[in-house]
Amino acid sequence: MSTSNITPADLDAERAVTYGTEPFLSADYARAEKQRLWPRVWQMAGREEDIPNVGDYITYDICDDSIIIIRTAPDTIKALYNVCAHRGRQLIDVPEGSNGVRGHARNFICGFHGWTYDIEGRNTYILDEDDWHGALNPECTSLTPVRVDTWGGFIYVDQREEEAESLQDFLGDAGRILSHFQFEKMRYKWRQWCIYPANWKTSIEAFMEPYHTTATHHQLTAFAEFYAYSKQYGLHSVSGFDQRKSAETTSQGGSVSRAGKGADPRISTYELAHENYTTINYAASTDTLINAARRLQDELPEGSTVGEVMAHWMASAKADDAARGVIWPEIPPEVMAEAGLAWTLFPNQNILQGVTFALAYRARPYGDNPDLCIFEAYALERFPDGEEPATEWVMAEPTEEQWGKVLAQDFANMKWVHKGMKSRGFKGALPNPHQEQKIINAHRNLAEFMGTGGPRIIT
Repeated sequence: MSTSNITPADLDAERAVTYGTEPFLSADYARAEKQRLWPRVWQMAGREEDIPNVGDYITYDICDDSIIIIRTAPDTIKALYNVCAHRGRQLIDVPEGSNGVRGHARNFICGFHGWTYDIEGRNTYILDEDDWHGALNPECTSLTPVRVDTWGGFIYVDQREEEAESLQDFLGDAGRILSHFQFEKMRYKWRQWCIYPANWKTSIEAFMEPYHTTATHHQLTAFAEFYAYSKQYGLHSVSGFDQRKSAETTSQGGSVSRAGKGADPRISTYELAHENYTTINYAASTDTLINAARRLQDELPEGSTVGEVMAHWMASAKADDAARGVIWPEIPPEVMAEAGLAWTLFPNQNILQGVTFALAYRARPYGDNPDLCIFEAYALERFPDGEEPATEWVMAEPTEEQWGKVLAQDFANMKWVHKGMKSRGFKGALPNPHQEQKIINAHRNLAEFMGTGGPRIIT
């Protein structure tokens, strides 16, 4: 089998690479992922706010496995395979057309023969147990546990039975940097999903780099430049806005909240922020930030520099939020600079982060079909205590009406990228070594798990 011949040093040197279509199109590859990839990594499976009370549970499905995640004590969460120990019936039905199930349970009762389990997974009732003549024991009659841990309000599961690295070790520097944003203090603003006609990797990669912005989201270039860098951090990687070597260096901010490119940064900064916010389904910013940007022209004198505009905007929005009970985290400047714009947490979690918000994406296989995936996007935000909206997963057709202009533009590419890769005329991907390094790194790591399909240096 062909594996990758690139190293982290090659990525740092921005060497040109190519890779083929096997990871996207091969049915054998998709089936192999069920053994070689998904059971061997920490997977983000949900958010803690979905299960606030003891007995609250959600289900998470990945390939052929369904997992129950349940709060068993105020500070304890357990994960259990959603399958009865008797004959294998799922304990909780997950209907077609749902993105998992939320509920509350004092116990789990199998609908087939009534075997019953407490919320810790221990068997508490077997119909006619004497028929087994004492052969049954708790090890074989209890539910099978799954490793589970939390970070940033996210719940992660790990299906490895053998001793494996901790979630903290798995996240590494990505966790160290992003912990400053305190995602655990954010809550869902909205969350949507769809079954999309492309491989899960094709879909998630559309959100891993800003290199596509100029051509795909061309309307945004009226307000800002979208040249970008990307950088690998082991399994994970980050992207951020950059400046071409020929450009004059300016201080525009290190995240999605940045200055516009117009002659008057007071005006162009608001125009950029408003355009982003309203066309990304009211995500990747907040009402507070937009309102503070709207006032820049009134609160600052003509001729204010980009640096002055950014400093005033952030200070004004921070004060506005504090007045309504939303306290910003204190993020050191060096951490903010390293945090960039957005992160990819291997294998399938993308987070575009801000001081009080995040826009996140996840994509997973849909059955054994390499041409379909479950695609999800959700907005997180800090709210005053008790003012967070009640949300559920909403299945939404991938249209502008449902998702906003920017996401609809991405949807308009993803299926055609997947279809185009099937052409005999496609010789293999040629990712940008500077701006699409996140994608190269993802395929380098995939090849380590899968043993095939990795990037190769172009010679």
